[in-house]
Amino acid sequence: MATVGRNVAAPLLFLNLVMYFIVLGFASWCVNRVIDGQTHHPSMGGNGATGFFLTFSILAAVVGIVSKFAGGHHIRSWRSDSLAAAGSSALIAWALTALAFGFACKHINIGGWRGWRLRILEAFIIILAFTQLLYVLLIHAGVYSSRYGPGYRDTDYGMRGQADEPGPKAGTGVMGSRV
Repeated sequence: MATVGRNVAAPLLFLNLVMYFIVLGFASWCVNRVIDGQTHHPSMGGNGATGFFLTFSILAAVVGIVSKFAGGHHIRSWRSDSLAAAGSSALIAWALTALAFGFACKHINIGGWRGWRLRILEAFIIILAFTQLLYVLLIHAGVYSSRYGPGYRDTDYGMRGQADEPGPKAGTGVMGSRV
């Protein structure tokens, strides 16, 4: 009965995937405006932390989207061998999101005029920092109890003893002949 963690992690995975795509879209739009020198645009604005915030927001979004593909495979198979890939990529995505979260807090703290797109991007990064952490904890919950999902100690599949090895096929084949 390892469906408790799976049933909660699957909707959270989808929610985070959609939110990372939204962050990628808003951050890409803002970076395009900064590169074009159009920071005076009414929906842009910014301050000294804007460049760092946008850079790490895009990086966190791209890594987060890619980690959701590994997470989707893990949710589908729900085995401990897929947990390693999904867990490590989700942890890296969370670390980058936490870094972008720090720059979002600094961006808010400095103040100044920030357009609505930057404020929405800040809000999404702050929300994603917590939902991604919750997702990482959920897929690692099997480490503490097998009730919540596969753990790193589950090695009961794919391992056969020497007595379990299949023998030669029964049939009319002649021993030692090559076909």
